[in-house]
Amino acid sequence: MINISFPDGAVRQYEAGVSALDIAKSISEGLARKVLAASVNGQVWDATRAITTDSALKLLTWDDADGKNTFWHSSAHLMAEAVEAIYPGVKFWVGPALDKGFYYDIDLGGHHISDEDLAAIEKKMNELAKQNNPYQRKEITKAEAVHYFTDKSDEYKLDLLQGLEDGSITFYTQGQFTDLCRGPHIPHTGFIKAIKLTSIAGAYWKGDEKNKMLTRLYGVTFPNQKELEEYLLMLEEAKKRDHRKLGKELGIFTMDDDVGAGLPLWLPNGTVIIEELEKLAKQTEEAAGYKRVVTPHIAKESMYLTSGHLPYYADSMFPPMELDGTKYYLKAMNCPHHHKIFDAEPKSYKDLPFRIAEYGTCYRYEQSGELFGLMRVRCLHMNDAHIYCSKEQFAAEFRAVNEMYIKYFKIFGIDKYVMRLSLHEPAKLGAKYVNEPELWKETEEMVRNVLIESDIPFVEVPDEAAFYGPKIDVQIWSAIGREFTLATNQVDFNSGNKFKLNYVNQHNQPEVPLIIHRAPLGTHERFIGFLLEHYAGKFPVWLAPLQVKILPISDKFMDYANLVKDKLKQVGVRVEIDDRSEKIGKKIRDTELSRVPYMLVVGEKEAAESKLAVRRQGKGDLGTQELDVFLTMIQDEILHRKEGE
Repeated sequence: MINISFPDGAVRQYEAGVSALDIAKSISEGLARKVLAASVNGQVWDATRAITTDSALKLLTWDDADGKNTFWHSSAHLMAEAVEAIYPGVKFWVGPALDKGFYYDIDLGGHHISDEDLAAIEKKMNELAKQNNPYQRKEITKAEAVHYFTDKSDEYKLDLLQGLEDGSITFYTQGQFTDLCRGPHIPHTGFIKAIKLTSIAGAYWKGDEKNKMLTRLYGVTFPNQKELEEYLLMLEEAKKRDHRKLGKELGIFTMDDDVGAGLPLWLPNGTVIIEELEKLAKQTEEAAGYKRVVTPHIAKESMYLTSGHLPYYADSMFPPMELDGTKYYLKAMNCPHHHKIFDAEPKSYKDLPFRIAEYGTCYRYEQSGELFGLMRVRCLHMNDAHIYCSKEQFAAEFRAVNEMYIKYFKIFGIDKYVMRLSLHEPAKLGAKYVNEPELWKETEEMVRNVLIESDIPFVEVPDEAAFYGPKIDVQIWSAIGREFTLATNQVDFNSGNKFKLNYVNQHNQPEVPLIIHRAPLGTHERFIGFLLEHYAGKFPVWLAPLQVKILPISDKFMDYANLVKDKLKQVGVRVEIDDRSEKIGKKIRDTELSRVPYMLVVGEKEAAESKLAVRRQGKGDLGTQELDVFLTMIQDEILHRKEGE
């Protein structure tokens, strides 16, 4: 008999060789029908795999991220089986699960798949799913695996096998399809009830443009049709809110081949948004005791060698420039520059915490295939700051940073968020992570305690820390439920030693400070991309590039329109007059499409009575208001950064 421990602390005994699915059935048949996979001692397993030793068990369903991941990876195998059935002789590279759905990279040989063919593949997938074929795991020797794929002349799987050790190789089979795969998979294909293949793309083998172009087939599946329909509706809404589409329509940013891929040019409207975000950050940081600094866009190689970013981070940095025998790099991160500022003048414990902030411009060489609008760029403006503090001050400082995040969430109407506490992997100390095991334990516990005491929702993620310390990645959700990674809050117990930073403590002894790296608003690029989609381009008044448009009914009322414009400009409102010789209905429709928050219609009655016919984006006609009343109202809305519609 073996002991099985459950998440609620209960322990039950079962015969060795029992599966998670057997255990689920012993609890209830209803539960067993929902189990997709299992976490066994922290590792995700097939629900049908035998458990032979005492284990901690968590049954994974569709409600668990690992359950969904297993479901979608199994769906990728189902898609591959359908493709192979329709197009014999095709070869497969990799087919991972994504945050939503899955893809498979396929060498179609002499075949071709177009968008019109997707329906046929979906139909075949549905046929295969209804067969309830089990996903069967088989451990196999490397020699057997090589023999199998040599017979198939499959260079892709043979290439994968080169990096695998004998004794760690498994095949999975469902129906007529067998693949090299470490799993896990769902119990059988019958769990997959709703299928949609979403798109086709090209993808170089291994992401290398020197290699063959494969066909990447994307799809998504669900355990019921209702969830699929809801997801497809969300996709349609997301298309309308695509920040690339809105950015062009609203004159926010542009890209130009002569400037370079991933290097956005901010147009006047986008620059207004940037300046408003910077104003918000500067006001917030000044109130929190930060001092502003400015650092250059390049630095000598020696500084990045000291920081450890070279050679560790070299692939993400632009190639060096050489002058008089010295190599210079474009700045990929602000941290080392800020450390030098801390070190520029002697510090004592009375100077701590020392907080410095900068909207620093950084350059990172993202791979061409990873560039995506404003979300993945090569030039980014980061809401960066570094806090140098003692261990005793750390909890209060880290908590204050998290509170700053929450303040921003309220301003932007972000209701759903979670902090991902990224931890180190002890086995990778000295390789991926700084080899300071005790400091890792201490700082991770410090961060965890702050999150618990602050009652902030968080999840722990192993093996995703920064190389110099634990970090929090902030995940937020837009108004339509799309997830974004906004920013980071990191602990650094390594750079102080590397840069020989110290302050004189209360005992007149030198002491190395702890460092907090934080960027609550992330970068202009990613955050504005998020805001475009979050607001669907309908920015709150304080953030809108153009806040008011005055619509005179005819040229006869231009004098009054100009008077209104001047009064608005005097109190800092961004305002324009639509002086075109168009009917008022067209002016209103065009202004709605350009998503200006307020429209002020002025005609004979308004001019005579010093009033305005006010229209609000999304709300329509608000009626007639006194000019002074409107001025007071809009000033208040801007001053207090009200969220908007």
